[in-house]
Amino acid sequence: MTTPPTFSSGAVLTAAQMNSVGLWLVKTQTIGSAVSSVAVTGAFSADYENYKIIVSGGVSSVANFIGFILTGSVTQYYNANAGVTYAGAAFVGGASNAANWASLGSGFVGNGLQANIELQNPFAAKYTFMQASALSLVFATPVIGYHGLATSYSGFTISASTGTFTGGTIAVYGYKGTV
Repeated sequence: MTTPPTFSSGAVLTAAQMNSVGLWLVKTQTIGSAVSSVAVTGAFSADYENYKIIVSGGVSSVANFIGFILTGSVTQYYNANAGVTYAGAAFVGGASNAANWASLGSGFVGNGLQANIELQNPFAAKYTFMQASALSLVFATPVIGYHGLATSYSGFTISASTGTFTGGTIAVYGYKGTV
């Protein structure tokens, strides 16, 4: 196992130390008040091949799911879900050529928003691949999929399937596929 770098206050960091940092915070954005969607611009660039997006905090006006689109593209979203209800029954779902990825996270009334999304190649003119997880009051399921347009994107929009979001933070981290 690789040992993480040790940094001390005032130290000059070498390129090797900086290159060994795993995730790099690219951008944070605060979610407004009673909004049904949030556009995040300048999130993706040629600096990174892969991204982790965390949505946390805030509240939802009703129990809902977090939808996701790459800026300006409302077609060619494919995904599969296979999970289980809390009662133990299997849950299978998905979408083919949809207008968005519809359930990459969720909002719980009074208990915050949650999403943990991984993207590969959103800035490259290639298909974008996605892995996430969806939780609701009824089921939990991993979500995997791809966006079937070989186009470069620099941002995205999250949206509420119903109701609105208030507060919370969207954090975007970049990481390289190879070091």
